[in-house]
Amino acid sequence: MLEIDIEKSLRDFDLQLRLDVYQGQTLMLVGDNGCGKTTLLNLIAGLDRPDRGRIALDGRPLFDSDLGIDLPPEARGVGYVFQSYALFPHMSVYDNVAFGLRARKMPEEDIDRRVKRHLKEAGLWEIRRAKAADVSGGQKQRVALARALIIEPKLLLLDEPLCALDVRRQAAMRSELRETIRACGVPCIIVTHDLRDVISMGDNACLLERGRVAMRGRAEDV
Repeated sequence: MLEIDIEKSLRDFDLQLRLDVYQGQTLMLVGDNGCGKTTLLNLIAGLDRPDRGRIALDGRPLFDSDLGIDLPPEARGVGYVFQSYALFPHMSVYDNVAFGLRARKMPEEDIDRRVKRHLKEAGLWEIRRAKAADVSGGQKQRVALARALIIEPKLLLLDEPLCALDVRRQAAMRSELRETIRACGVPCIIVTHDLRDVISMGDNACLLERGRVAMRGRAEDV
């Protein structure tokens, strides 16, 4: 379970949020541009720091201003798929997916076994040697997701994961993405502007307005 109770002063408003996401649940985060959605993901992932408050995952604090806890991103167990995918364009598909494991100093034999399994499951094994810059948008999305999943995260964060795809590809990828996320069984937050994503992939949805929760409930209700 992910627990969030934080405050952060932004340029135009103060972000003040209290949220929780249960195990195996997907929360869809919606709202206008600049309302704090991506900022929240970055705070959870440890790429930015709240001014005060607490973020905990399965009871373990990732950030706690009162206790002076602020774990680095690599120690949080968070898989993050960025809106731009943030792949290393000069590196192969294989090396992009292996990157997080190598950063954790895993033995190369174990890395190879795990990367091979994830690439085959994602339908990417045949293009493993291709540079990330040279593959299609849908393949980039799969590479980014495989890279996030291979570290066996305890939490998944996805920022507009389908926005770079054309409409035809989005429809196919929604179902695929939903099944992949549900198979992980971990809390997940997905930022989106597309209400089709909310209905197709979300258990619950949260509408943000200027850094605050304006509405929260079942995806179809919100």
